[in-house]
Amino acid sequence: MRSIDFSLQATDGQARAGRLHLARGVVETPVYMPVGTQGAIRALPPELIRPTRTQILLANTYHLSQRPGADLVAKHGGLHDFMQVDLPILTDSGGFQVYSLKPEVSEDGVAFRYEVDGKRTVLTPEISMELQQKLGADIAMVFDECLPFGVDRAYAEDSLARTHRWEARCKVAHTRPDQSLFGIVQGGFWPDLRERSAYAVREIGFDGYAIGGLSVGEGPDVMKEVLDATTPHMSPDHPRYLMGVGRPQDLVEGVARGIDMFDCVIQTRHARSGMLYTSQGRLRITDRRYRNDMYPIDTSCDCATCSRFTRAYVHHLFRVGEILGTTLATVHNIHWFHRFMRDMRQSIIDGTFETFRKGVHQTYPEVDDGPPAGQHEVTGSKRAARRKKRKHGRKG
Repeated sequence: MRSIDFSLQATDGQARAGRLHLARGVVETPVYMPVGTQGAIRALPPELIRPTRTQILLANTYHLSQRPGADLVAKHGGLHDFMQVDLPILTDSGGFQVYSLKPEVSEDGVAFRYEVDGKRTVLTPEISMELQQKLGADIAMVFDECLPFGVDRAYAEDSLARTHRWEARCKVAHTRPDQSLFGIVQGGFWPDLRERSAYAVREIGFDGYAIGGLSVGEGPDVMKEVLDATTPHMSPDHPRYLMGVGRPQDLVEGVARGIDMFDCVIQTRHARSGMLYTSQGRLRITDRRYRNDMYPIDTSCDCATCSRFTRAYVHHLFRVGEILGTTLATVHNIHWFHRFMRDMRQSIIDGTFETFRKGVHQTYPEVDDGPPAGQHEVTGSKRAARRKKRKHGRKG
């Protein structure tokens, strides 16, 4: 018996407006999921999450399994009690993070060195399922291999077959009836491999289906080509999730190709650097021009930050290094993206999606972009390693 129910309310072309019915609430799609990698959305207290209109959020199995450990989370009754969040949660299996650590890959699983202390760690499909069931999120993801951009086809074909075997093992190992399990379509950047994967994963059978292996440096045009080659072969009756994508122009292009769910960290990461999203485009609140600006961040936004505080005040907080500045910026960015997705959903219902899509590209043109198509979380230890590398480079 499935622990998830998905229904469509409207379509406009391939764009879909739907509803996910989960035990902890109904999620209206298309939806963006904020990322709480380590069991928290950075700089955002739990009581401020729901007021941003967040419907569902994401946490990461790999990071939480290392610190504090899935057993400790289970002692709290699972992630919801651990984080004190009463919203639906999805846990990523950690495949992207494992891929970024250059693991030893075998039929059994992967072995790698944990980036914090160098401890050798092993992950298999069975271990990933055990960890995610202990974490107790509403939706778990299968364990797969995420391929880097530029990998050769021979390896991609071998990896794809192995990933499908891993996904079948995940389904057998996953026994928690109150937790849904999503499969992941891989296949690198070859249309025929993506098509093959879409049908193979559907044949195994899951509660929802994700597209993985994008946002790895391929650029937006290639990403759209991969989506064009993939989504037509995915189940029309299940939710579709594009992993690690979050720019406004990428979100609208994903929805235009039938995607329902997205996650990304740029909303919170950019907030911490003072980069804020508005209906007129992005602004950097740390710029001197906002020192005496008495307007809210976005005059059309009704978030808690825009309702009470001026650009001048938020600018001041960043200049003096006050953590409240990061919190107010994070509240705004997350709220803004939820409103963005809600307006996109309404355009699908109204049959005006193409007009909405055109407006997004006028406000957020490709040339205005800074980050790549998708952003995945970088841990503090990785930042420290990069700083150390730069420091040593300067000394040399």
